[in-house]
Amino acid sequence: RGASLVAISPQSQANSRKSQRQNGLGFPILSDSGNEVAAAFGLRFKLPDYLVELYLSLGNNLPVINGDQSWTLPMPGRFVIGQDGIILYAEVNPDYTLRPEPTELLPAL
Repeated sequence: RGASLVAISPQSQANSRKSQRQNGLGFPILSDSGNEVAAAFGLRFKLPDYLVELYLSLGNNLPVINGDQSWTLPMPGRFVIGQDGIILYAEVNPDYTLRPEPTELLPAL
């Protein structure tokens, strides 16, 4: 339908490129250094201490992966933005396991 898919991640550029290769992604992953774009959309949250400890115990060192010391993550969001800059579809859920079906985006495209 002529749309372009882009992901935005707080990972460093090097880690985003690694994710692209490892997952065979055919779309770019833009790096949101410091989660600034997520913050501008109201999607950034700081992990509480108990989650920091859990992440570290599982080998997920966000400061290393993301290249900043903030221990923040973005809530997953999906947006369809028209060529005129108008947001035609927006969906955000703090539970990253709950994602809309791709067909839900089709009417906005």
